[in-house]
Amino acid sequence: MHRALYRKWRPMVFEDVVGQEHITRVLSYEVANKRVNHAYLFCGSRGIGKTTCAKILAKAINCESPKNGSPCGECVFCKAIENGTTTDVLEMDAASNTGVDYIRDIKNEVMYSPSLVKNRVYIIDEVHMLTDSAFNALLKTLEEPPENVVFILATTEKQKIPATILSRCQKFDFKRVSVDDISNRLKYIADKEGIVMEEEASRLIAKLSQGGLRDAISLLELCSADSDKISYNDVAKASGCVGRQECFKTVNALVNSDHNTLFEIVADIYYSSSDISAFWNELMSFYRDLLVIKSTKKESEKIRKDILDLTKNEYSEMTELAAKMTKETMLYHAGLLEEAYINFVGRQGTDKRLFAEMTLIKMTEPGSSVSNDAISARLSGLEAKIAAMGIGKFVPAAETKDNKQNNKAIENPAAAEKSSPEVKEKNAAAHREDEIDEEEPSSTKGQIDGWSEILALYRENNSSSAPFLEEANATIDDSCVVEIVVESSIGKMMLDMDNASAIIGNLITSRGILVDRVIIRVKEESKTSSDNDVF
Repeated sequence: MHRALYRKWRPMVFEDVVGQEHITRVLSYEVANKRVNHAYLFCGSRGIGKTTCAKILAKAINCESPKNGSPCGECVFCKAIENGTTTDVLEMDAASNTGVDYIRDIKNEVMYSPSLVKNRVYIIDEVHMLTDSAFNALLKTLEEPPENVVFILATTEKQKIPATILSRCQKFDFKRVSVDDISNRLKYIADKEGIVMEEEASRLIAKLSQGGLRDAISLLELCSADSDKISYNDVAKASGCVGRQECFKTVNALVNSDHNTLFEIVADIYYSSSDISAFWNELMSFYRDLLVIKSTKKESEKIRKDILDLTKNEYSEMTELAAKMTKETMLYHAGLLEEAYINFVGRQGTDKRLFAEMTLIKMTEPGSSVSNDAISARLSGLEAKIAAMGIGKFVPAAETKDNKQNNKAIENPAAAEKSSPEVKEKNAAAHREDEIDEEEPSSTKGQIDGWSEILALYRENNSSSAPFLEEANATIDDSCVVEIVVESSIGKMMLDMDNASAIIGNLITSRGILVDRVIIRVKEESKTSSDNDVF
């Protein structure tokens, strides 16, 4: 009968265990120095070596001639334990045997000496599944264990183990195996099995396994079922995933608002063997990687390999893509993806397709939503466009260099006396202008040059409030004050929500027009009622 690869290539000694050196080093040292504990607790996710290390430890403490703390694999004891022909080493699944009766049987058995090997070993997998009464029955045995009895408990949910049990065990936390370690192990197994596998294929399997080596080896066997050559596409097809390139294509289409491509991507996934939910999960992970790149200041080996699991080429491509979006836009997109993913639960393929298409189109139209994330995304996009024009932050007329000097001189007459003749002349001119203003308080108002183009730019990212601005009357006076008079208080409220004063001020300034402040008023209001709307 065929033997599964994950069983065939299960490590026989501590040195062959992948990615758990911090544990195997301690266990082999304890065996070599005869310092074996009476109870161990192995914690960690599935498929990372807990049961494997338990079996190796069971053989090592019974081996006639251990080598550096690892079993020799040749003596009668090692072979009996490996073949399962001895009753002195019992492997028990607590998920199936949760009752107290099974633990009572163990309590009765431990009173007797081992029949074949030197130490009786009980391996209890998924120990967190035991009932409270079963844990209570096990507690006394762990507290005062007989000689030559070792308990090895394994669990994927350490938080469910009672504290009284935890305190009586030597605890080891197994970690997820890294992508590099899994990839190297897969290539080793593939070479021994006569399988030709691409580097990208091995890394994709490693990423899909999420740190579980057993899952990775099982997927390797699935991909090699009909061929001794495994490519990246073979892995993607066998696993039902879409792949990183498809995520690149999707995000690029979102950035460029390419609706045709978005509909085509969803259609291809719908009519293929892939599930839209799986694609959606990959797309969410892809946005997570983009956010990590956008949030970190510079590239580092730890971020690229340990946090992102990316090659240098992949990291470079994603950095270029991340530069096309603001962080606020990424967060807005991620929120929509999460909302749609929740709606996928319990729905059929046609419904998932509908939700996917609607969400992707919504992601390209932040102006269609009035949520805080959508508004933030629109504002950040507008700021990026203004920055791309080479325009810095808006500087009011009153804060220009010359005016700053004038203001300081006026506030401090002593300093003004020591100033240069040019500054004194400017100060005198400023006083004369103030006198003229007092005599002639009214100022001339005129239309703003290029107002239609300014409205078009505003409309791109603020479609919800743009209609109120288009109906308004906008003027600028001699003192560089922009006044926008809207028809209703609702229009003013919508413009205030979109921070229209600041946006309009930046847009007008970007056209080379000096602006001191922007005031938005309702047509019926008095001038003093809206002085707080100052940019």
